[in-house]
Amino acid sequence: MKHQLIIAATMLALTSCGRVSTTEVRLTSEAGDKYALKENISFRKGQAPMPLVIINTADERQTIDGFGASITESSAFVLACLTPEQRAMVIGELFGENGSNFSATRTVIGSSDFTLQGHYSYDDVPGDKDLEHFSIAVHQDGWRQAAYPQIKDEQFDMYQFIREVAALKAEQADPTWRLMGSPWTSPAWMKDNNLYFDHQNRRGGALLPEYYDAFARYFARYLQAYREAGVEFWAVTPENEPMGNDGSWESMDLTPDAEAEFIGKHLGPTLAKDFPDVKIFCFDQNTFEADRYTAAVYDRNPDANRYTAGTALHWYGSTISCFPEVLDSLHALYPDKILMHTEGCVDNLGRPGWPGVSDYAGYQESGWFNNDAFWWGANATDWAYSTPWWPELHPKYSPVHRYAQYIIDGINHWMTGYIDWNCVLDSIGGPTHVLNHCGAQVMVDYLNDIIYFTPYHYAFRHFSRSMRPGDIALGVSQVAGNSDLHVCAVKKQGGGYAVNMLNKAKEPCSFNLQLGEYFATIHLPANCVETIEVALPE
Repeated sequence: MKHQLIIAATMLALTSCGRVSTTEVRLTSEAGDKYALKENISFRKGQAPMPLVIINTADERQTIDGFGASITESSAFVLACLTPEQRAMVIGELFGENGSNFSATRTVIGSSDFTLQGHYSYDDVPGDKDLEHFSIAVHQDGWRQAAYPQIKDEQFDMYQFIREVAALKAEQADPTWRLMGSPWTSPAWMKDNNLYFDHQNRRGGALLPEYYDAFARYFARYLQAYREAGVEFWAVTPENEPMGNDGSWESMDLTPDAEAEFIGKHLGPTLAKDFPDVKIFCFDQNTFEADRYTAAVYDRNPDANRYTAGTALHWYGSTISCFPEVLDSLHALYPDKILMHTEGCVDNLGRPGWPGVSDYAGYQESGWFNNDAFWWGANATDWAYSTPWWPELHPKYSPVHRYAQYIIDGINHWMTGYIDWNCVLDSIGGPTHVLNHCGAQVMVDYLNDIIYFTPYHYAFRHFSRSMRPGDIALGVSQVAGNSDLHVCAVKKQGGGYAVNMLNKAKEPCSFNLQLGEYFATIHLPANCVETIEVALPE
């Protein structure tokens, strides 16, 4: 109803000269704007002169699935170190309808690199094929102040976190929230090395075929445990990063054909019995390597194809590219399959540089915590920064730019949404039991009672609020000749349009934006993300 009133008010603004005003303009910038409300922009009917960006309102493309971040044990721990009032504020800023209003969330099935101690599953009894000892209590038990004196709420854990968000979404009558679960590994006894990970031999260990059925039922038991708590899942992936991570933390090796077999003969049929609405996404690793898994799941295994809704993708293959040619190819080959981004973060945060990278130590001196300049500047590096055969794909980058450009370019190449990694971490990017520190939208110095919303949190809000599940991505043609300018757009499910724009340059830029039969002259400040929403006459 509220959206309809806004559209009606906009229609009243239409003058005899064929002008219409935006309903909302929001800006986040290096200059200090944080999703700030700005003056409306006037569109007029006609053809825009050059330079311009053209949004083809007739070119309706993929349906948006949502934007958000992940609930991990580390995130729950940090929130447990806050007062209930502070925690409610942070959760509201992330998931509430007046905050970023996340519509997609991922969580970890079992332990991961972002658990405090790691090395556990929901059934650690060897050989328990019937899962008689299955229990999610490890994520319900909370913390003990004797072990963690910084804790303010001993009861708040991952289970409570997920339930609290689900309750908030129910209170808001928001049916669009979508929860995805991904395991980093099966129970160790289901694998050929009987280990959660093996850093010495650089492997996670492979799931043994004799345990495929038990692991599929493991998923069902997990989903049932949350169903009994009133929480329904939207999707699962069979395995996070099935190609492995060199045994650096919890992982499991699952070849393309093994994953297809597991989905087609075990996970798919098992979930179809009691959880027919839960989608299965294959792969769940770096975009540029997805074709190995899509070929096995979609082309070589009809059963796996039938049960699989889409492909889950990560961004770690490059700090500057979403691999648009790969996304376009995947969509062309499998147009009925969803392309959903399920993990990305500012990784390598706070770790010493690789051999030969001497300038990383300076980042600790300049600091990323409570320092907006770090997130706007080209200061961050990733795991492959010094890899000699990939320098062109992994240069230093601005975290704000990386997020905004990746999302905009991804939406323009068939991606249906983006889920960030940990939604909350401490001031050094943890806790993590393998010292794999990362950035997060919210970082907390709980010893000094400082809650820091990083600049990319506000940049991300532009996308999570303006592109909702059910909205339709539109084709965009950029003729402005400006490589620092990135633009995407959606047709809103309730009517009207949302346009998201990134200016990576240190100087302002101006261009004409053609939206259907109307155009406006856009003036973007330096180093900014801007969103405009507008309802045009039919």
